[in-house]
Amino acid sequence: MSGPDVNLVLRSTRVVTPEGTRPAAVAVAGGTIDAVLPYDTEVPAGARLEDLGDDVLLPGLVDTHVHVNDPGRTEWEGFWTATRAAAAGGITTLLDMPLNSLPPTTTVEHLRIKQQVAAPKAHVDTGFWGGAIPSNVKDLRPLYEAGVFGFKCFLSPSGVEEFPELDQEQLARSMAEIAGFGGLLIVHAEDPHHLADAPQRSGPAYADFLASRPRDAENTAIEGLIAHAKRLGARVHVLHLSSSDALPLIAAAKREGVRVTVESCPHFLTLTAEEVPDGATEFKCCPPIREAANQDALWAGLADGTIDCIVSDHSPCTTDLKTPDFASAWGGISSLQLGLPAIWTEARRRGHSLDDVARWMSTAPAALAGLTRKGAIEAGRDADFAVLAPEATFTVDPAELFHRNQVTAYAGKTLHGVVRSSWLRGVRIAADGVLAEPAGRLLEREQ
Repeated sequence: MSGPDVNLVLRSTRVVTPEGTRPAAVAVAGGTIDAVLPYDTEVPAGARLEDLGDDVLLPGLVDTHVHVNDPGRTEWEGFWTATRAAAAGGITTLLDMPLNSLPPTTTVEHLRIKQQVAAPKAHVDTGFWGGAIPSNVKDLRPLYEAGVFGFKCFLSPSGVEEFPELDQEQLARSMAEIAGFGGLLIVHAEDPHHLADAPQRSGPAYADFLASRPRDAENTAIEGLIAHAKRLGARVHVLHLSSSDALPLIAAAKREGVRVTVESCPHFLTLTAEEVPDGATEFKCCPPIREAANQDALWAGLADGTIDCIVSDHSPCTTDLKTPDFASAWGGISSLQLGLPAIWTEARRRGHSLDDVARWMSTAPAALAGLTRKGAIEAGRDADFAVLAPEATFTVDPAELFHRNQVTAYAGKTLHGVVRSSWLRGVRIAADGVLAEPAGRLLEREQ
């Protein structure tokens, strides 16, 4: 057994490593993976063995797109409830979005307020995105130096007045500033002109809402974003891709060497417009859940590497904001705890493996954020794990979820993959729905 300080060994017939899934024993020393060893390696004296049987040992998931809304809109979520839901769902690291909290993370002072609120409540490791808004170009470099992982902006209204969108000139200015210090700009890409021109009808019909957020809004915004990134040599990331029409454009940009990455989300990959009942605004998000054929194309984009990663875009609100009117209801899907089983259910149906799921939901998001100690089961990384029973099923009961407002588009769905436990730096933080005391650390971007 490697290393004299090994204090924990996790053994499974199925350990997902960068080289593939295999029987292995994972030795942990001081919260770090010391070695990945043959399954029948002798456990050293003084080390505790956790034999997981045939349950799968995955790298802890990394969710780089979570709206925690704390402080200021804590009745929508909060660090305590969000990070408990994350831990219960196999997520061991999350990055908080800069908006829907009051204040938004647009200055160093605002970042420090958020960090103070988060520190005693974090059940998983937690980092922060900064925000790029029209008035804060001067604040971007100080925020970066203070440890944010990059900067989020909107190209269309965000839904909250304290976080305005950037027009094309402001986008270019912010992107140039961020590129100047080597930062990352992550973008909600919907073109406001296409949205303004789309038919706007209130009421409970999902078809009307879908028509109000056309694919062209995404496609045009992404095309413009790529053009700016190419001209400036900037690094950009497209958030929550919904329109599969943009995939050829993105693939071509990647081939040309444009520094663009892309995420999609469980709801776009597992739910379809055809199944949304009228008035069921728990399914409302922007950009919207689109048709089944669009979903098939998104999966093809994942398979060929055009889409880099899958993250939740957990965007909760109080139940009263989910009125039956799709035009006025708050847009956001609550799925933090359910992303892994939701994606695994669909991935297995489509012939993908848990190796693929780990790459999309752990390795790639960790790489996006530059989290070199996260995202894989290999020596030198943090001992962050999710233990999954992939053949087991469960039916989603919103009352059993840990996020604050128990509204979810997955209610009543039967999913494959039960998260048995989650581990953070070698400490079990969740087991069979029982949560430990907060053990998460606040993360800053690695220099």
